[in-house]
Amino acid sequence: MKKWLLGALALLVILVGLLLWRPVQALLIGWYLPKFPEHATVSVLAADAQGPIYFQSATVFDFDVILNGMHGARPTNGLGYLSMPAGASAAQPVPAMVILPGSGGIAAGREAEYAKLLNQHGIAAFIVEYYEPRGMTKDFSYMLRSATVTEFDIVTDAYSALKLLSTSPAIDPKRIGVMGFSYGAMATRIAMDDRIRAVLAPQSPGFALYADFYGPCFQKLGTTKTNGAPLLTLRGTVDNSNDLTVCAQREKELEALGVAVERHIFEGAGHAWENTTPQQMNDKPYIVGCELDYDAQGFAWLNGRRVSAIGADASRPERIAARYLSNNGLMDCAKHGYIVGRNEAATQGGYAALLGFLTKHFGLAATAAAQPE
Repeated sequence: MKKWLLGALALLVILVGLLLWRPVQALLIGWYLPKFPEHATVSVLAADAQGPIYFQSATVFDFDVILNGMHGARPTNGLGYLSMPAGASAAQPVPAMVILPGSGGIAAGREAEYAKLLNQHGIAAFIVEYYEPRGMTKDFSYMLRSATVTEFDIVTDAYSALKLLSTSPAIDPKRIGVMGFSYGAMATRIAMDDRIRAVLAPQSPGFALYADFYGPCFQKLGTTKTNGAPLLTLRGTVDNSNDLTVCAQREKELEALGVAVERHIFEGAGHAWENTTPQQMNDKPYIVGCELDYDAQGFAWLNGRRVSAIGADASRPERIAARYLSNNGLMDCAKHGYIVGRNEAATQGGYAALLGFLTKHFGLAATAAAQPE
């Protein structure tokens, strides 16, 4: 099948699904979704391990699946790209950062460049690829990829990556942090909820620090406890997808729990300022003017109504149908039109802020900020 037909067929399935009863919607979606590819995984890293690595993870789709002890989660072969700094060894273990891409996937000018920067400063980097292990290759449209792989899937991969990296003799398990961009930054903040750590990595103290690069802030998880690790946030003043007032409120909520938050706001910067090509994203939606509140079971509410009326035993296709085809008003909060692309001042500012944050909290020797070589 030609690649362009995949996107067209996906849109047709969704449009037809809008007109049908939800079980039929779920049946259509389940029929269309690709199979998860199978790969041999590793559970323990050798000291010299690098490159693409498949590891054991899971697909959950929704928050309630995690809080319900992973009941209904589907085992998944996660994928990440590991790069190590020179000199890392069992005799000299180094810190590491898990890197979570944005909803568009690994982007030119961003994840790989940050990995290089980290390596130059003695820090290992593990870039998580969360789409392809769930069958969502680049042949599929952006809307279908982001509609079927959620921030809760990403946070599951993040904790699976944390457990994997902790097995490497060349990595210090007490100094593994996580950083995310946009969608991945939403997952980064979600990872701070200690209920999630307790389910996904119960034997681990969790991430040593968190870095949120322009992650939208419309979700209120109801977090009452974190592991106490600090948070770095970076946002732009002309990024329509980040409501700076709401983001400040999310950060204050974390501070009230004892989290040290370091904020950086870059004047004139839009969204994804590291991406190579500047552009106006008129075709991609973002949520503004709404806040999703999650109850103790992990179900989302908007203005006093459940966003999707699903049960704990709902299948992944049923959850996709419920979340994206019957959202009880969420799409009324969807807007279009935000700026992405290269803003050199914000890019360099982001490099400097991240390196300063890591130097402080990883106990590294202070070094001058530099762009990736």
